[in-house]
Formats: sequence, C-alpha cells, structure tokens
Amino acid sequence: MSTAQSVLPFYVATKLSKIRRPTLDKPSPETYVRSALGTVGLQEQTNGYLPHAVLHKDAYQVILDGVKGGPKEKRLAAQFIPKFFKSFPDLADAAINAQLDLCEDEDVSIRRQAIKELPQFAAGEHLPRVADILTQLLQSGTLGGLFTQILQGEDIVRERAIKFLSNKLKTLSDDVLTKEVEDYIFVQSKKVLEDVTGEEFVLLMKILSGLKSLQTVSGRQQLVELVAEQAFLEQHLNPADTDNVDRLLQCTRQAVPLFSKNVHSTRFVTYFCEQVLPILNTLTSPVAELDIQLEVLKLLAEMSPYCGDMDKLEANLTKLFDKLLEYMPLPPEEAENGENAGGEEPKLQFSYVECLLYSFHQLGKKIPDFLTAKLNAERLKDFKIRLQFFARGLQVYIRQLRVALQGKTGDALKTDENKIKVVALKITNNINILIKDLFHNPPSYKSTVTLSWKPVQKAETGGQKRTANEDMTPNSPPKKPASLPKRDSRQIYNPPSGKYSGSIGNFSYALVKCFGDPEQIDIPETFIVLYFQIFYYGHQLFWLILYLIIVLGCPDF
Repeated sequence: MSTAQSVLPFYVATKLSKIRRPTLDKPSPETYVRSALGTVGLQEQTNGYLPHAVLHKDAYQVILDGVKGGPKEKRLAAQFIPKFFKSFPDLADAAINAQLDLCEDEDVSIRRQAIKELPQFAAGEHLPRVADILTQLLQSGTLGGLFTQILQGEDIVRERAIKFLSNKLKTLSDDVLTKEVEDYIFVQSKKVLEDVTGEEFVLLMKILSGLKSLQTVSGRQQLVELVAEQAFLEQHLNPADTDNVDRLLQCTRQAVPLFSKNVHSTRFVTYFCEQVLPILNTLTSPVAELDIQLEVLKLLAEMSPYCGDMDKLEANLTKLFDKLLEYMPLPPEEAENGENAGGEEPKLQFSYVECLLYSFHQLGKKIPDFLTAKLNAERLKDFKIRLQFFARGLQVYIRQLRVALQGKTGDALKTDENKIKVVALKITNNINILIKDLFHNPPSYKSTVTLSWKPVQKAETGGQKRTANEDMTPNSPPKKPASLPKRDSRQIYNPPSGKYSGSIGNFSYALVKCFGDPEQIDIPETFIVLYFQIFYYGHQLFWLILYLIIVLGCPDF
C-alpha cells in the first residue's frame, strides 16, 4: 500500500528561481532533497527543510492577520487559513479564532465562505470545539443571516424568511432555543417592526408571543409596550385614513390576548375612549365587508376588564356612556288612541349594545356612584327609562329565539340560520343580565357574562355557584327565584308567555303610565308583593287583580 506525502517548500537556489548562491534559508537542491527525504514516513505534510518551516509560519501568520484587513484580504484568508491549518499546529488556536471572526463578518459572501470551510478544522482534539462553534452558529449565526435577509433582502426573500422563522422556531428544543437566543430574536424583531406590513406584523407577534422568556408578566408587559409603539397611541386618529385605522385594529387584536389582571390595557382603553369613540361613526373601514364600528366596540369590550387606574376616568366613562345612549332609544311617544305617534318603532341594535353595555359595566365598577350622584339624578332617570324600553323589546326577542330553537339539538343547531339564532340568544341574554344589574337601586356591577363571540369557559367543579349564563340555554325555561325580590333590588318586569300574553306586550309601559315613575312614587310594599305573586301564581288570577287595580287605583287609565 503506497502513501503520499505533501511537501511545501520555500525558495531553493536554482536557475529557475534565479538564486545563484545557496544560503541558510535558500538551500541548494541537494541539501533540500536530503532534508526532505529524512521526513518520509514520518509526516504526511512537511516543509522538507527546517528553516522553511519557520518562514512558512511567518507567512501563515500574515494570512491570519488578513482577517483584520479589507474585503479582499478577508476572502483570501477564509480560503487559505483552513487549507494550511494542519501545517501549523502551534497556530491552531489562533487559526480557529481567526476563522470564527470571519464567520461573524457583516459581508454575507465572506461569512458564507468561512462557515463552509469550518469542517476542515474538525479533526483530533479540535473536533469538540468546532462542534460547539457550529451549534452556536446555528443559534445565532443562522438567525443573524435570516434577520439580515429580513432587514435588507428583497420583498419576496423577506416574506419567505419571516415565514421560515415562524415555522422553524416551533420545532427547536429548549437546548437550542436558549434565553440568549430568545433575547437576540426579540432585539432583532424590534428592528424589523420599524417597517412592516400588516401580515408581517402578525407573523412577528406570533413569533414573539411564543418565546418562553416572554411568557412571564414582565415579558407580556414588554410585548404590550412594543405593540403600543406600533399602534401610534400618541397620535390623533384620522378616521378617513384606512391605513391608520387598519394599523390600530391590527395592533389591538395582537394586544388583546396579552392582557390580564397583571398586564393592564389602560393605554389602549384610554385611547379608544378619547380618540375613537367620538369619531366612531366616521371611521373608514379598511375592508369593504367589515363592520368597522362593531369591530372597534368588540375590541373595547374585550379590553375593558383589564383596565387599570386611568387618568380622567370619569370623563372617559362619560364618553362611553354617551355613546351607549346613542344605541338605547327612548320609548316612542304615544298618540291619544294609544298607538305609536311616530309611526315606526326604534331599531334595537343588540350587538352594539352588548359591547357598549359590557364596557360600561366593567369600567363603571371603578366609579360606583357615576349614575347615582345627586348631580346625575336626571341622567339616571333617563337611563332607566331607556333600559326599561330596551328590556321590553329584548324579552320579546328572547322568547321568539327560544321558540325557534326549541327542541333542536346536534346537527340541527349547526345550520347557518340556527347558528345565527344561537349567537343572537347569547347576545340578548348577556344584555338582559347587564340591564338587570344596572336597574338595581343603586346600580350593581356584580354579574359576570361571557361575551357572545368568545368561547364559554367550562365551569370548575367543587361546588361553585353557576353564573347567570349557565341557565340561559335555548331549551331551558326561566326559573322561579328562590325568594321575592326586595324593593331596592327589584328586576325588570318580564311579561308572561302563553295563550293569554298576546295582548299584554305593553303592560310594563302601561304600569308606568298608570302609576308614574316607580322611583318618584312611593308604592306600598304590599302592592309590590302582590305584583310578584300575581306574576308567579297564575294567569287567571292575574287578569282578575289587574282589573281591580285599574278600576280602583287608576280611573283615567
């Protein structure tokens, strides 16, 4: 079996080299050959002559120093450092360090060439170190290359790099995706977010939200602040600028899942109350089929439970309350014959009212006397008239929906028509619960509901009480209360259903007309008790007592 030896000579005194006289560093051909033959079988690669080894070492050092030069010197160094690495074991550490410097160079072509040549260093005692280097490059160098393409590459390359990063990070183990790597991703992502499209922003927020180091309260707070910067919450919102409106919607959608009892939504809620609600009706939708007003109100409702201490809370709550009143009409005036003088019943926009009523219910907890203060007596009276009128129409709609969904289960509820009815029933039930709370004297803010578009959370076991929503199923009839309500916590009158209920749709309004505002007239406690006994103990007795009340108590009815 034959073996080959690589001989790397320096200058030799020959006619070809034009060196006539041999010297110590430039030997004669005979001297050089005699020295080189002495290394046969001992070394696979040799200089053949000891002084030449010293000269080559100096030359190799010059190559190593080339990593500090310009782009041309670096490209040559990236090729020659690994090529002659085995010839200079004394300079092995210096050579590896020099190659690493090239692996981190800003020039992509130099960095690519240096990484490509790294396997030539992976031999003997240097193998573990090179393996560690390659692992680090996979973590930071490869990520650095990706972010370089995202920041500087063409649009199609940028898009593919972001999508690749989003999908690849899911597959990396904890050993690879260390805290240092996650911190690097966060810092680089902040640079990218300075100029992104809506789709790119969503992908980057998806990447950042999945990082384990950002799952803590402080990490979530960092993400909220990052999104707030992108939303331009310090600027006024131009309702005609679809790009600004779309940016606000996209940022808020990404921020909503981050909010919690420890990560507050105060900045976003404040901005919505101060900047968005006053111009809600003039907002321009970025998408033709999107109901921009409803979308904004839904986002506000989702954020409102997590609002912390807010400056100008009362002023912002007033703006929210005024917007709520726009969607809660007053009862129409009646003509002498008892019919609607206006000719057309006001339209009840349940989806809008659910969002606004829920937001007001959540923020109202922070100022319990907002409606009951002496200066707001007229406001409370007007509000309760609106609540009563809205509740009356609400009850009719709830009964219709329950009848439509009666007995339908499984696949029957999966049709598009029935899905809409199920959602509508959730909306009306939510509004009904919130109205009951606000109709208390003083208004209460204790009930909890799940917004109609949010998934219902499973109730925990362990004897906890069920929420009001659990009883509001399509097929479940309303249950009787355990005890008669007290005067200061009476609920809105719910008209009875059945064959006798066809002509009493306006009964609650007739009572107000007959006896006046219950807040202004002192109705005997016995009448209140009798009123609820009539409601719960039979229709025939109901009609009899109603006749006596009308005849004896309200002669001009």
